[in-house]
Amino acid sequence: MNASVNRWQDWVAVVIGAVVALSPLWVDTNNAAQWSMIVLGVLVAATGVANMMAPTSEMVVGAMGVLGVLLFVAPWVTGYADMAGAAWTSWVGGAATVLTALAAMPEGSRMHIGHGGGLAPHH
Repeated sequence: MNASVNRWQDWVAVVIGAVVALSPLWVDTNNAAQWSMIVLGVLVAATGVANMMAPTSEMVVGAMGVLGVLLFVAPWVTGYADMAGAAWTSWVGGAATVLTALAAMPEGSRMHIGHGGGLAPHH
């Protein structure tokens, strides 16, 4: 692994994903809530790990943002918005994932612009 592993956004995504995926152990859920949180949590954590392995992949960061949106809307879509613990875990986890992805985007974009962090010269 290289120095890019130290990006805080990647580690935050892994922690958010792990907390969401494991939260059915301590919050009341139904079957839909449990599986939504486990699957989306694991996928969010996986985007953090994938971004550690390929820090210049903007597609991974984009996927992280999409997963955050899906996690945020999951309580309404899958019918557990009335389960406070599970719903709030999804809402906070989803919002935090989107914010983490947004924070990671400029950094990833800078890696692609001119290799030195600046704009490539135009001739």
